[in-house]
Amino acid sequence: MRRLYLYATAVFWLLVATVASVGHWWPAADPAGPPAGERTIPAAELARHSLPDDCWMAIRGVVHDLSTYLPEHPSRPSEVVPWCGREATEAYDTKNRGRPHSARADELLTTYRIGRLTEEKP
Repeated sequence: MRRLYLYATAVFWLLVATVASVGHWWPAADPAGPPAGERTIPAAELARHSLPDDCWMAIRGVVHDLSTYLPEHPSRPSEVVPWCGREATEAYDTKNRGRPHSARADELLTTYRIGRLTEEKP
């Protein structure tokens, strides 16, 4: 009986440690959460901002105004500009070469957030 008690106790604490570590390492969907009263931006409005000096992109359903950042972007503008005015999650996640952006890039991206992309209603 004592062995059963020790075994059950060990399994319990192992499960507690597993749950705690998963909660600690699991990435949050949106750590800051959407700002209160966040602007909603329909796809048609997003499409109107497709020029290098007026560049909005939707990444993971969030719209970012990257107009001021484009001159500072490390890659050539010709790689980024085609995604202006569009949903660009796939391009952002793979950098068109299968490599994800860094955590620093994700953090920087949040500073350019202007709203949430919404589906247009007919």
